[in-house]
Amino acid sequence: MDATATARGACLLRLDDAMMSFELFDPRAEVAIRQGNLPHWYQPGATYFVTFRTADSVPESLLRSWHGRRDRWLREHGIDPSSAWKAQLERATLEHEDHTTFTREFMAYFDRGHGACPLGDPRLAERVAACLHHFAGQRYQLGDFVVMPNHVHVLACLLGTTEIESQCRSWKKFSAREINQLLGRRGRFWQEESFDHLVRSEEHFAHFQRYIGDNPEHAGLVRGQFLLHTLQK
Repeated sequence: MDATATARGACLLRLDDAMMSFELFDPRAEVAIRQGNLPHWYQPGATYFVTFRTADSVPESLLRSWHGRRDRWLREHGIDPSSAWKAQLERATLEHEDHTTFTREFMAYFDRGHGACPLGDPRLAERVAACLHHFAGQRYQLGDFVVMPNHVHVLACLLGTTEIESQCRSWKKFSAREINQLLGRRGRFWQEESFDHLVRSEEHFAHFQRYIGDNPEHAGLVRGQFLLHTLQK
């Protein structure tokens, strides 16, 4: 991607008299872009806002419709949807418009509570939270997160050689196994792909913190229907 003069920064947050550093995206450093239904950007040591959702939270027909509309929008702006289109959006300064048009729409759909919403059960939400905490401080710095009835939002800063896709798979694999055991069931619990967004600035980081903290209220949930973890500041 194009180099800029902006240096890499970090969000420093105080937690019980200790400082936690959440490194921001460095536009001058290399980025690996992997394609799927959603493109995934990987940069070592960067902070991500990640969303993953239960398998029945979005019907397949809606997914196809959403991806179809997004692909048509990209073509209208001269971008090939089968390419590394997120990098092209970045260069074309269209990423904010794309996020507003499609990603927010998709996130709002989760909050309508479609599917069985098993994570509304505090026992199951606690298993997800335990998985998020398990490798915190070793593979990643764990920031704010919320476990909603049919999806999860989390802020995390990668450590060492940890990759965001493999870490998401790990969270989902182990939480799904434990939840399926508790429910006495088998089969897929999570959707295969996840949303992941590189955090680019302190303002971006603060925006995602607010989004996580406000998500239960926006979805009309009451205490006991969600699990919210926030860093003390």
